[in-house]
Amino acid sequence: MTIAARLDDIGKPAWIALMIVGFLLWWPIGLVVLGYLIGSGRMGCWMHRQERWQRRMDRMQQGVERMQAAASNWGPWGSGWCGPNRQASSGNRAFDEYRTETLRRLEDEQRDFFEFLNRLRHAKDKAEFDQFMAERGRRPEGPAPQPQP
Repeated sequence: MTIAARLDDIGKPAWIALMIVGFLLWWPIGLVVLGYLIGSGRMGCWMHRQERWQRRMDRMQQGVERMQAAASNWGPWGSGWCGPNRQASSGNRAFDEYRTETLRRLEDEQRDFFEFLNRLRHAKDKAEFDQFMAERGRRPEGPAPQPQP
């Protein structure tokens, strides 16, 4: 059994005592023990904060999911107009076909718009790069290196 395992069995007081003894004997030993405690997470000061924060975030995420599930049953938002079940039948086949066609058309327009934006960004990037290359080509280079005799 290693010294670290024995000290872990005793607990934090043993590590603290070792660190204090290290500082009393020769301060670099105390610093090495302190660095080891912090680096290995044996003191756990920061580790507990991270774990506690993660537990809080998990609880919050579960609450949001519960609220979303409950909201999916409220009014028109969950019954098909804009909720996750937007393909649910309204009971009127003509309206359902119209809604499906309109949504498909809007999705196509959105996709076309995003493609247009990407083309604009690409053209802007190309223009900036071409301008950079033109300025670079006009810039006089430094004096030519003189041959050494």
